Amino acid sequence: MSDDAHEKPRRSGFWRDNSLTLAFGTGFLLVLAGQAFAGHAEFNDQLTVDGLQRISLGEYVTTSDFAVDVTENWQSEFLQFFLFIFGTVWLVQRGSPESKELHKTGTESDREQRLGDHAEKESPRWAGTKDWRQRLYSRSLGLVMGVLFVGSWFAQSVSGTSAYDEQRLRQLQDPVGWGTYLTLPDFWSRTLQNWQSELLAVAAMVILSVYLRQRGSPESKPVGAAHTSTGVEG
Repeated sequence: MSDDAHEKPRRSGFWRDNSLTLAFGTGFLLVLAGQAFAGHAEFNDQLTVDGLQRISLGEYVTTSDFAVDVTENWQSEFLQFFLFIFGTVWLVQRGSPESKELHKTGTESDREQRLGDHAEKESPRWAGTKDWRQRLYSRSLGLVMGVLFVGSWFAQSVSGTSAYDEQRLRQLQDPVGWGTYLTLPDFWSRTLQNWQSELLAVAAMVILSVYLRQRGSPESKPVGAAHTSTGVEG
């Protein structure tokens, strides 16, 4: 018998079954807290230079300066996933586990997607319908990512306007308002520097996974898989 036949099933539990989400969620909160502390110190240093009174950490996390720094990163991350989710429906990369198999471009058949009459007993309820619910649910992941991107980008623009105007007021200059801020280099510099980094990261992951491996990771092909194997996960 093979070694796999002798392996005992691992015990299941909430912490183990959700460990990926819990680990990254915890990491997110810790890093966000670290950003708050570091940003607070930097912000107070700038207030001191401007001859203004320093503020507390609690006051800082409610400022537009903190909000714009957070939201400008969020919107770029959600943009990355939005583009990748929709892009991989039609675009492929030969040899990458991040790509579908080369002959499966497009939305695929109802049988392949287990929709309508092809839905299984454990399929989500809306997958078995044949109306707007199926059409909506079959695109729900990309749509939610798109909404999160637009929402966080809007939040960045509003908080960025406030932060920019506050800086201008400290320099005894008139505020510019939201509409004008959207045309200024400050807004687009913040935006584009994040977009380019996200697009670079995705492109690097797609092409490097053709030739490099990480044993045990579903983001990698099996170590012994051919470089030309496409859509195969380890």
